[in-house]
Amino acid sequence: MNVAIYSQLLGSLHQPLLETLFGALSRHKASIWLHPLFAPVFNLWQQNGGYSFSNINTSGAMPSNLDFIIIIGGDGSFLKAISEFEYLHVPFVGINTGRLGFLADISPDNIDTAIDALAAGRFVVEQRPLLELQPKIDEIKHPFALNEITVHKCDSSSMIVIHAYIDDKYLASYWADGLIIATPTGSTAYSMSAGGPILSPSSQNIIITPIASHNLTVRPLVIPDYSTIKIKIESRELNYMLSLDSTSVALHNPTEIEIRKSAHNISVIKLDGHGFFSTLRNKLMWGADRRN
Repeated sequence: MNVAIYSQLLGSLHQPLLETLFGALSRHKASIWLHPLFAPVFNLWQQNGGYSFSNINTSGAMPSNLDFIIIIGGDGSFLKAISEFEYLHVPFVGINTGRLGFLADISPDNIDTAIDALAAGRFVVEQRPLLELQPKIDEIKHPFALNEITVHKCDSSSMIVIHAYIDDKYLASYWADGLIIATPTGSTAYSMSAGGPILSPSSQNIIITPIASHNLTVRPLVIPDYSTIKIKIESRELNYMLSLDSTSVALHNPTEIEIRKSAHNISVIKLDGHGFFSTLRNKLMWGADRRN
């Protein structure tokens, strides 16, 4: 089993997690490559008496024969990891040290069971679509988003006007704080917070959700994922913000961008009991009856 491990930041509180994880990988004789952002944390942990593990690579380029990429962190770390790895065909699996954990959904208490399942092949790989931004923007190294691409106002009280077109056909002009273009994976993220619908990850759709719209007649809209969305921005300010998941840049007004489904997918590992609907029930209390 050949594994890469990625994490942005871990502290002393996560030492038991690392001991469990590397102990489980050691039992299965895994070969491990550490992402450069995580390698210094691991080296410091070993210097302080952490688990001794010899079959590990803390330097050099990422191997081409990886079976899995293990991400330690919350959903934000999961999204960040996607932009850090170039091999999009390698499945991602997340150990949740954050709060909600829709993408990184393995709890620290279940690491042993999860590694055993990975080694035995007891999992499914879900293909999650990405959105792609056109044209390419110099400030954005990775023009893809797993959750959403969002245009929104900068720090001012003024709304922006967003003219939206679907396959070159005019849709509407949104007077709002912004507009979210979300994948089914992102339907439980920012779009949901702005009142958008929840879609199953296998749904072949794109969601358009306005943020704090001043138009009483506009609502979130679901369109087929083969559509191309063109956006033109008007604003009293010189700049507006463009966000791709966790990456944000300021762009000059006016600007025109296109958003479409990418030819690339992200492979996400799901273990037994970690399906979408069970996650809805357990994480979002879907259908929970709180009556006394």
